[in-house]
Amino acid sequence: MFGFPGRARAEVHTLGARLHSLLVPDRWGRFADVVLAARDARTVRGPATYFGATVGRYANRIADGRLEVDGVVHRLATQETGHTLHGGPDGFDRRLWRAEPVHGDDRTGVRLFLRSPAGDQGFPGALDVRVTCTLDRDDALTFEYRAVSDAATVVNLTNHAYWNLDGEGSGDVLGHHLRVEAERWTPVDSALIPRGPHRPVDGTPFDLRRSRRLSEAFAQEDGQLRLSGGGFDHNWVLADTPSAHPRAAAVLYAPLSGRRMEVRTTEPGIQVYTGNLLDGGITGKSGRPYGPHAGVALETQHFPDSPNRPDDPSTLLRPGEVHRSTTVLRFSVTEE
Repeated sequence: MFGFPGRARAEVHTLGARLHSLLVPDRWGRFADVVLAARDARTVRGPATYFGATVGRYANRIADGRLEVDGVVHRLATQETGHTLHGGPDGFDRRLWRAEPVHGDDRTGVRLFLRSPAGDQGFPGALDVRVTCTLDRDDALTFEYRAVSDAATVVNLTNHAYWNLDGEGSGDVLGHHLRVEAERWTPVDSALIPRGPHRPVDGTPFDLRRSRRLSEAFAQEDGQLRLSGGGFDHNWVLADTPSAHPRAAAVLYAPLSGRRMEVRTTEPGIQVYTGNLLDGGITGKSGRPYGPHAGVALETQHFPDSPNRPDDPSTLLRPGEVHRSTTVLRFSVTEE
């Protein structure tokens, strides 16, 4: 557990470089854990494998497990869908990372390291990954990713925490309000693989340019919501290229507790997954089962299947280059 006295406190586990808990105050100063995590540690390698984890080597989906780099086709490990999700069936979420503490006057946390050998899950190149997770004195949680490779490969890293700003196990997040700073989103097919060009959000449930209650967005009739199980599991296009410094991406707000989480990132996209397929089979730290929409994941990343979509921002990493990415989650409360 790390943090500053009287401020937010976080716990990160080395299995999966996993954010296990984050305690932040509500509008009355009462602290609660806003990160979903399984009570039974054995489920971390099963149905709860992505909860809070660093996912890679490629977050999100690669269609048919097919990756072409410099004219060479690599066949990646796939899940039962026949596609590669979050790096494959033995992704970074299942690895034991090496950790060291990070302490300074203005931030404290942990730095985690992983080496992914050439051919890991079918990906070319040996990849060295570093993730730094820190809290500052203003309750901002920062994830900094760094990776280098000895051969051309693709990299797309993110954290897969599920958030419930009223506290994990408190119920669903349908009453939460969400704003996403995006004018376009990515439609998918029945396997949640991107199909066709990015579309304008205008007139769709995906128009979150103004904060909307999730239940209100889901009440709007749209076949894409049905494809993803009755909610969001889609990419929003924040920008056409990554940025050098974190920019505004999203704001999640819980009216009941007053907690507010602002997301800023250098990534060009954000995948919003509203826990549509959670079915009560995972019991949380509170001892309560996680049902549908028990939390929402806001995964800052490059776009799904972008190695097979040449118009999307590239995820290619070559020897001598350094992959860098930063996401900042700033917590506050409102008095509304």
